[in-house]
Amino acid sequence: MFDIYITKASSFLPNKAVNNDEIEEYLGLVKEQNSKTKSLILRNNKIEERYYAIDKKGKATHSNAEMTANAVKNILLQDKKALENVDLLCCGTASPDQLMPSHGVMVHGLLPELGSLDVVSPSGNCCTSLQALKYAFLSLRSGDKNKAIVTGSEYLSRNLRAESYEEEAVKLEKLQKEPIIGFEKDFIRWMLSDGAGAFLLEKTPNKEGLSLKIEWIEYRSYADQEEVCMYMGGDKVNGKFVSYKNYEPSEYMPNSLFSIKQDTKLLGESIVKYGAFFLLDLLEKKNFKVEDVNWFLPHLSSYYFQDKIYESLVENNIEIPLNRWFSNLKSKGNIGSASVFLMIEELLEKGRLKKGEKVLLMVPESARFSYTFTMLTVC
Repeated sequence: MFDIYITKASSFLPNKAVNNDEIEEYLGLVKEQNSKTKSLILRNNKIEERYYAIDKKGKATHSNAEMTANAVKNILLQDKKALENVDLLCCGTASPDQLMPSHGVMVHGLLPELGSLDVVSPSGNCCTSLQALKYAFLSLRSGDKNKAIVTGSEYLSRNLRAESYEEEAVKLEKLQKEPIIGFEKDFIRWMLSDGAGAFLLEKTPNKEGLSLKIEWIEYRSYADQEEVCMYMGGDKVNGKFVSYKNYEPSEYMPNSLFSIKQDTKLLGESIVKYGAFFLLDLLEKKNFKVEDVNWFLPHLSSYYFQDKIYESLVENNIEIPLNRWFSNLKSKGNIGSASVFLMIEELLEKGRLKKGEKVLLMVPESARFSYTFTMLTVC
């Protein structure tokens, strides 16, 4: 069994950073009315800047596949020969540009310099990038593959545009209701960002500079215990998820079936507790102590959850002091599956990691409540 290392980390963020005052210039106003929840949500999530792959008219400037390919190409800025002999490409995303073909092969199509190779595209939500990382890790570790590129990326801003909700607002108005979209839809509009990140995985560490040895990656779904919480391409009716395939095409837009929705009540009740439950199991299974963790990188959708996660860890006697936490949510926004890649890249780029340190990644996924934990060693 081979030891596997992240030897390069890169990212691509589209266009310029968008501050809080500019958001609606890009996403627009639903029925020309200001959101009643925007200021509250921004105050809680504490995001100050994010990136959109659209212009102010809503026209796409990049596709998801293009952003992902650009993140991969940016690895070459660190080493012109880095992509030679790559025989595996694993691409995770919650927001592919199309239903078919897969996201991974579309990214591959923009990287002809890689030649023909194995391509894998995990589907899902925030955990997809680490599921892609685990596939690559195990493939290299077993000797099946020699060198891999792993990506995480999101392109959701186009789905957050006001026109995605206009027909629903018109329907509400006809029903003599206030034409304001529900909180479960408005909530998510002020939290998400576009972008991509990429890792290069090899069987030997860098001769110069730092690498990150992958110790283990563990994923767990709690869908056996919870109903759907965040969703797109359907709706919840009396607590049950109903796919868009069970609706007539004429019902898609009036019900905003392809907008992103979040059951915020269910989110608040369930997302934090499962992280502590899973970590407690891993402490025993992997035989490590939280005191050994030098860096804790939780993927936060909102800073609102930081204190709640910390309190949950304390209650379970597995406290990780806040001075060991790192997040760049405030400056990069919530880029879903790509967020953890950008955190790693920033720590490496700013020279904050030291050899021998342990880095614990935590990625929660609220779609139907899943968690991924990953342990890295700086070397």
